[in-house]
Amino acid sequence: MKKIMIGTSWKMNKTLQQAIDYCEVLASQLNDSAGAFIQPFVIPPFTLIREVTERLRRQGVDCLTGAQNIHYADAGAWTGEVSAAMVADCGATLVELGHSERRHFFAENDADINKKVHSALRHNLRPLVCVGDSLQEKEWGVSSESVIRQMKIALAGLSPTQVASVIIAYEPVWAIGEGGTPASAEEAQAVHHALRQALIARYGSQIAQSVTLLYGGSVNPQNTRQLIRCADIDGLFIGRAAWLAADFCQLIQSVSAMLDEQGALSTDHDRAMS
Repeated sequence: MKKIMIGTSWKMNKTLQQAIDYCEVLASQLNDSAGAFIQPFVIPPFTLIREVTERLRRQGVDCLTGAQNIHYADAGAWTGEVSAAMVADCGATLVELGHSERRHFFAENDADINKKVHSALRHNLRPLVCVGDSLQEKEWGVSSESVIRQMKIALAGLSPTQVASVIIAYEPVWAIGEGGTPASAEEAQAVHHALRQALIARYGSQIAQSVTLLYGGSVNPQNTRQLIRCADIDGLFIGRAAWLAADFCQLIQSVSAMLDEQGALSTDHDRAMS
């Protein structure tokens, strides 16, 4: 059964000691919080990936780690950049690609992200591709069309097997950040359903159901349960609400308790909107 994925990116935050302290809390709480049906993950800054990965492994914490970006080239004269091979060498298994901050502030486009997806897969990293709509696109009523286009370009040229390993995170630009307004469960589900249907149309139902679809955008303790009940949401990508380790564990524990109450989900997508 496909596990529900719940994770966080630290962005440009945390020193080594702060990361160590975070890992200590995860070591004492996370496995019990997650239970059998949730796969946690954390995405630290590049400087902390190796230390965080090794500490969690040594302490027996079932938590994946990832990087926040890679360059699409395997090596070369790219001052300040990090390759997929370097990330894999640190022990990470995921790589976040296409976040709206990368698109906006660093002028990354869909073609760049596609090349990065291919590079990640060459080095056995699982791409976590962020797609999102602007407030204007939402107001125009083209949110689904916008994120489907981003997803299709990110997946271009991949085999069906490769597509099945990709994670897509819907992060509405209007919902992320300190002043963001969370999407309602109904809004999030509508876009996730459109993404799933686009995957079914292109790759068939089996592959489409294998792709993990996450929601990210002002996830907080008040909306986690409503979001995770949505039929096409396979997990959550949390921002500042998970930057304290105890808060991260508490959010995961809340979802885990809900799954236990529901009888642990007999199939991947039996969750009904409520």
